[in-house]
Amino acid sequence: MLCHDPRVIRGLPLHLTAATLLRVSAEGVATALVLTVQARTGHAATAGYLQTAMTLPYVVSGPVIGNALDRMARPRRAVVALAAAYAAATGLLLAMAGDSPLVVALCVAAVIGCTEPVVVALTSLLPRFVPADRLSRAYGLEASSYNVAAIAGPGLAAGVASFAGGQYAGAAIVVSAVLSLVALPLLPFAAPPGPVDVGGTAVEVAAGPDRAAAGDPTEPVAEVGKGAMAERDIGEVTEDGRPGLADVITGGLVVLARGRVLRALTVATTLAWLGFGGVAVTAVLLAGHVGGAPSAGGRLLVAMAVGSLLGSLASSRWLTPRHAEPVLVGGLVAFGAALAALAVVPSVPWAMAAFCAAGLAEGPVFAATLMLRQRESPPDRLGQVNTTGGSLKIGASALGAALTAACADAVGPVGLVLAIAALQFAGAATGWLLLRAPTR
Repeated sequence: MLCHDPRVIRGLPLHLTAATLLRVSAEGVATALVLTVQARTGHAATAGYLQTAMTLPYVVSGPVIGNALDRMARPRRAVVALAAAYAAATGLLLAMAGDSPLVVALCVAAVIGCTEPVVVALTSLLPRFVPADRLSRAYGLEASSYNVAAIAGPGLAAGVASFAGGQYAGAAIVVSAVLSLVALPLLPFAAPPGPVDVGGTAVEVAAGPDRAAAGDPTEPVAEVGKGAMAERDIGEVTEDGRPGLADVITGGLVVLARGRVLRALTVATTLAWLGFGGVAVTAVLLAGHVGGAPSAGGRLLVAMAVGSLLGSLASSRWLTPRHAEPVLVGGLVAFGAALAALAVVPSVPWAMAAFCAAGLAEGPVFAATLMLRQRESPPDRLGQVNTTGGSLKIGASALGAALTAACADAVGPVGLVLAIAALQFAGAATGWLLLRAPTR
């Protein structure tokens, strides 16, 4: 059925524009931070500690932000405020990293971790713009948005560093975040499915386009979607229908743990991202190992992002929810194999080829992740599930970045890439075993 609601027609392009600009900043900040610290201190691995401080708060802030946006009928102001705070903190960190006391920079980095979940939370707003029969393609385009950002972010940082010097690598990253603030207020938000606060009372509303067509944005309807019945007994709810604090923080975890597919997906990707957290620092170190300049590490990350974009675009055309599970497991295996090949590459071009191959495998993994979360989550928990799952990945990434910083001098770039590859294999194996476990 065709959808003629103008809010729906313009919603997806606006969403992709605003989200991609914000993601360019989020994807590029790690590369910019490493290059900035390298230029100012001569020791790139120190940036790993800042990355940890920048991502670790995400573990708590992600579920809180996701739950809040799920339950807001009009989340525009909250989204814009979070994005503005993220842009300001990112600019401040890149200006002071390497030139100020480490403890001060760590505190600013923590502010980024408290606001950056808005980048992932935007994905959970897609059902407000897109009819259900178009969501699979929309999620493929959403994965491509992340991959375009992953190309542009590190590419901008590396390009500015090559032209103006590493200490200015973050300039374009901050500009991109600021530009997103122009597009975000234009998003035509519709009310979410499930309960929202209306005059202090929680009521059930229909989702996005269907609700918009219904006329009254707060018209109660029956609960719909997979997991809606089970969701009633997840966590604690206060007497006025609002979730308790424990439910806000742990409700998404409970959904992820109870479902066989979501449990397998979460464990597999969290293990994989424990390794992925060290990729930015490792790329810079590996570039030097194979005879390139430190800024060549940015080109390696761009090569990976190009591969991810191609993989995501292919997924938007051919990947279906039915095949998402095997794509997830197989993609992690292929991703690990491509990273392991970096241990024997002789030059930067060969390293770029291996990074591109890794990206080709990672793109479908990410698209499958989005599909499975949407398919398996209760409708009014989708934002919380997305941000909680993202928080676990980011928390693992933060730990991986810290371990990379601590071990870089001891094991070198070759040891780092092999360790990262091993974690991809471990994630694939664990996910496969959990998917084969009997349903309770």
